[in-house]
Amino acid sequence: MAQAASAKSASHRWSFYRAGGVDQVRLDKGADILNLDQLDQKLWVALSCPVKGLEIDARTLDLLDSDKDAHVRPPEILAAVKWLREVLVNGDSLVKGEDGVALAHLRKDTAEGKALLASAQHILKSLGKEAAVITIADAEKTAEVFAKAKRNADGIVPPDTVDDEKARAVAADIVACMGGAADRSGKPGYDQGKLDAFFAACADFDAWQKLAEADAKNVLPLGDATGAAFAALSVVRAKVDDYFGRCRLAAFDPRALAAVNREQEAYIAAAAKDLTITAGEVAHFPLAIVEANKPLPLTKGVNPAWAGAVAAMRTACCKDKETLTEADWLALCAKLDTYGAWLGKKAGGAVEGLGNKRVREILAGGSKAALQKAIDDDLAVSTEVDAMTRVEKLCRLHRDFARLLNNYVNFSDFYARRGAIFQAGTLYLDGRAADMCFHVNDAGKHAKMAPMSNAYLLYVDCARPGGEKMSVACAITAGDSDNLFDGRNGIFYDRKGRDWDATIAKIVSNPISIRQAFWSPYKKVLRGIQEAIAKKAADADNAATAKLAAGAAAAGEAAAKGTEAPKPKFEVGTIAALGVAVTGITGVFTALLTAFLGLGAWIPLGILGLLLAISGPSMFIAWLKLRQRNLGPILDANGWAVNTMTRVNIPLGGSLTELPKIPAGSERSLVDPYAPKKSPWPKVLVFLLVLGAVGYGLYRTNMLHKWFPDVAWLKHHDETPPAEPTPQTPPEKK
Repeated sequence: MAQAASAKSASHRWSFYRAGGVDQVRLDKGADILNLDQLDQKLWVALSCPVKGLEIDARTLDLLDSDKDAHVRPPEILAAVKWLREVLVNGDSLVKGEDGVALAHLRKDTAEGKALLASAQHILKSLGKEAAVITIADAEKTAEVFAKAKRNADGIVPPDTVDDEKARAVAADIVACMGGAADRSGKPGYDQGKLDAFFAACADFDAWQKLAEADAKNVLPLGDATGAAFAALSVVRAKVDDYFGRCRLAAFDPRALAAVNREQEAYIAAAAKDLTITAGEVAHFPLAIVEANKPLPLTKGVNPAWAGAVAAMRTACCKDKETLTEADWLALCAKLDTYGAWLGKKAGGAVEGLGNKRVREILAGGSKAALQKAIDDDLAVSTEVDAMTRVEKLCRLHRDFARLLNNYVNFSDFYARRGAIFQAGTLYLDGRAADMCFHVNDAGKHAKMAPMSNAYLLYVDCARPGGEKMSVACAITAGDSDNLFDGRNGIFYDRKGRDWDATIAKIVSNPISIRQAFWSPYKKVLRGIQEAIAKKAADADNAATAKLAAGAAAAGEAAAKGTEAPKPKFEVGTIAALGVAVTGITGVFTALLTAFLGLGAWIPLGILGLLLAISGPSMFIAWLKLRQRNLGPILDANGWAVNTMTRVNIPLGGSLTELPKIPAGSERSLVDPYAPKKSPWPKVLVFLLVLGAVGYGLYRTNMLHKWFPDVAWLKHHDETPPAEPTPQTPPEKK
């Protein structure tokens, strides 16, 4: 088994190149793409990518995402590779990434290739084109093809595509009663389920109607008016029953009469409000004034809230009567209860609107067979139509598949600076342009993983007019961080060229470059000195202000008392302390200068050692972090599954952030009308310091004494006394 696997992997010869410190496979030829299933997935740079938030056609990724989990994984990539092998003669055209598949490139020796060829030809013919190439735009017009096609294999038949006139009318009834399903053409139509449900409803409705016809005397005592009478009676039935119940209670005990007619206070409370014309405020009152054994009035004395309903019931059920006794009421209810029981068994209500006559015409017309045949004919072209939908997939993969692989199996688009699909755009801010920008899909996940990239990251909130917003993470890989801080504004250009207002929301601080690390200690010391001086100046200003205020207060108090204001004291101790401090600082500086000049010819090495002692640690830390800077954590935070180290070394990082540069050949004037006037004193001071250092060096080496031997004080005396001469032993006498 191992030998078989080895033979399979050796059947295609791969080429690799070095980028980002990782060996990455080349996909320069069509054979590289069509044999991708032979490449060990451990050599793939990524093993998953999201289908959204990338600078590639989202429809292409959606077509690849067969399980619809919002990610494209290796099995889906390899399934597409296998499918393309069945369709294309070779994969060389895939490498070019052109929009347009030549029909001559489709295989004619495989079932899938022949099906796609036939479908592509059908699409082009339907669009009135005689072309040898089909494009994505052509494939996208399949909806137009479906709209023109009588049958499109979705099992849904619009009524206007039915040939038989009577069957076409029934199809329209189906859509009206059962609701229409959307055909691929966009028209409403019927499918198998709606066809079966419609004819079942017609049969049930007809059977239900026949129950009434079989017992018409009892079920329809008023003929065709029975339904209206039953509906009118049902509206007032509970209220009429309530009225006669109250009358029976009053007959049982006259003392209940006041209670069943509602107390006077209830009428007073209702009358206190603004009554409507229908007097809805008294709808819960009795239907009429209650008395023992009193018939229900139907015209006068009826509760105004129910007068309309009672009048409708009188018209439908008992037109000649002015009143209705309880016995008449019970007889009327019994007369219509049989209709109510039949109504409760209603079946096929969906087709009730067609009427009994139309339903029976449909059942007797035999149109179901014609409608069923239309569905069968529609489904019969499913093979051809399904292939038409796959033509769009082929066209999109022909254009986008190689580009996806060069941002998935390898990252050649990123390392070749062609614009990777995960790069969101360019941030212009602080006099530089940063190309290494990524969409931020999950801020919480980014907060955990982004620091592990060892990159200096700006999290930027972007907004456009109209309220559109997004967030991006931008890596700064050149320049310094002196003027980067929260709230700083810039402009972000997305890959479509649209400009966004950009504001720094958060910074993940890491070294930007070794050059920045070299100057970092000195900048920190300078900032510390500036802050200390500012603090001391503020303290001195506050102290001076307080002393001035105290002096003014003392002077005012003295003037009020007529005495002389106290004179400020001369602080001799302060002056002495300052003198001691100056002397100490001078001594330390002199000792350092003496030791430095004492190096003689080793002075340059001393300078180098001093610089290394100060800047070396920060440069070393920056070098370590810059070597470990990689894309993996940033992409993983966006839903990728990066399979290996994707380093961004110093040369590549420097190219990803452009610093301002005056174009070659430009004219430049160095005359600045607002430049500060130059003072000669800095140059004089530097000259004196250099002169003093040179003079001190000449003095230490006794060069001045050699030039001027008569000037005794120019001779430098070494503090170490010369060694005493060793006494010589007199020679022994022979």
